[in-house]
Amino acid sequence: MPRDDATDGPPHRVVAHLDRLLERRGLTLAQLAESAGVTVANLSVLKNNRARAIRFSTLTAVCDALGCQPGDLLSVDPGPDGEGDRRDGTDGTDGR
Repeated sequence: MPRDDATDGPPHRVVAHLDRLLERRGLTLAQLAESAGVTVANLSVLKNNRARAIRFSTLTAVCDALGCQPGDLLSVDPGPDGEGDRRDGTDGTDGR
């Protein structure tokens, strides 16, 4: 699970799958950087799951260059108690 040491909050559970997507397409980080117009350094941070945020413009450029959707690039790992497992966007409570 990625750790966000820059804040006092809990670690985030967002995981990037850039390495897998690059491998499937036979691309290097440098090739993707050139194609997407994003620096190798920024892509490296994303690939190594050290990113704390991603701009929508960067996400769009990477997805366009890879021919994928954001959900192909990013996922949320379930927490230790299965938290984050719900695909319907709810937290599992009835909200009342």
